[in-house]
Amino acid sequence: MNPRILLCVALTVLALPAVPAPAQTPPASREAVRQSFAPVVKKAAPAVVNVYSKRVVQTQSPFLNDPFFRRFFGDAFRLALPRERVMNSLGSGVIVDPSGLIVTNHHVIESAQEVTVVLSDRREFPARIILDDQHVDLAVLLIDVGNEKLPTLEIGDSDKLEVGDLVMAIGNPFGVGQTVTMGIVSALARTGVGIGDFGAYVQTDAAINPGNSGGALVDLDGRLVGINTAIYSESGGSVGIGFAIPTGLVRSVLDAARKGKTFVQRPYLGIAGESVSVDEAKKIGLDHPTGVLIDDVQADSPAAKAGVAKGDVILAIDGHDVDDAESLRFRLATIDVGTQAHLTVWRGGQARDVVAALTAPPEQPPREVTKIAGNTPFTGASVGNLNPAFAEELNLPQTLRGVVVSAVAPGSPADRIGFQPGDVVLKLNNRKIETVVQLRDALGKSQSSWTIVLGRGGKTVTIAVR
Repeated sequence: MNPRILLCVALTVLALPAVPAPAQTPPASREAVRQSFAPVVKKAAPAVVNVYSKRVVQTQSPFLNDPFFRRFFGDAFRLALPRERVMNSLGSGVIVDPSGLIVTNHHVIESAQEVTVVLSDRREFPARIILDDQHVDLAVLLIDVGNEKLPTLEIGDSDKLEVGDLVMAIGNPFGVGQTVTMGIVSALARTGVGIGDFGAYVQTDAAINPGNSGGALVDLDGRLVGINTAIYSESGGSVGIGFAIPTGLVRSVLDAARKGKTFVQRPYLGIAGESVSVDEAKKIGLDHPTGVLIDDVQADSPAAKAGVAKGDVILAIDGHDVDDAESLRFRLATIDVGTQAHLTVWRGGQARDVVAALTAPPEQPPREVTKIAGNTPFTGASVGNLNPAFAEELNLPQTLRGVVVSAVAPGSPADRIGFQPGDVVLKLNNRKIETVVQLRDALGKSQSSWTIVLGRGGKTVTIAVR
């Protein structure tokens, strides 16, 4: 920086008129000097548990495909036999019901064959997974504690958080034992961080490290306001950027688990759209880019019946601002099927309110899931007709239609070619594909080469097979 600029600033500051300092009063007591979060920790910590998961995986020798070893030992090479390896993972969880209901992250117990919960008093219990939702990275566990009433965390309202609020993270980082860290809410409704499918996360600078996943983010009243789930880090340790799943999503998953459901059914609105850009905001009269611009409304959908039309912008749901497309998905995911959603819609230069009666995603047209056999590029792939319910399961836009790849058998021709679950078949040898019947008919014709056009992640991919 130019030293002259520094000097001028200093002189300017000295030239300011003196402002009387506010009167200082000494603390009235020792308690007024000492601040402690111990009462909050004592209230919340007993309800935070450690979660250990175990799974057995098959591994093969790294020498299996080594030409040198295969030359001498051939296919009878002993080390080529699969070997079992035990994989352990550590995370945290939160007791939300005195009967033993616990919330944690999906990635903590993913593919687990055995799950153990360790309470704050070091007692261990085997846990049963009663609901696992990978789309929101949440899972619900149940432990049998007989007639004992376990300590629980009251679920707070994450929508009442404000940037700058003090929060604490409680979990078991790196397996060192229950640890409490403190920070502030750094941001709210943080989207675009690539963690889950319904992301609108609470960002905090409270230290979160591996092992904290599934643990509690609590406010100063000792209420749960989020489930710690991820950090941004280049080293693997905390750099002060952590993310927690807000309690709006936690409640929806818990409600489903308490009703005995093994999955969360999310409501169907029947629209497709994209976040409003700066240029688009100017065109339609918004003072800043916000909301979701609707580019497709399904006939007879809740949105259509409510009067939502193509070109409208959804600004809010139930009074909560919708900043972008991810925020819209998040807000819908927190609303129960069979209830009404109050939408604030921008149309013709003014905002208006409409009410949509949300339904379950319909199963029309029928899926007709088929596993392709024979000698084709799709052999080993399972395909089906997209409908709103199927699209929701595959994390695709609910308005998308066509033929989708739902599964690919490992080692199959489809796997070797590179098909992925979620791929939508658009064309096969320049023939437009809209149904499973059309795809099977096209594959039944003898071909020496194939040109396949897919929709993948919003982009078009062309695969040539000869």
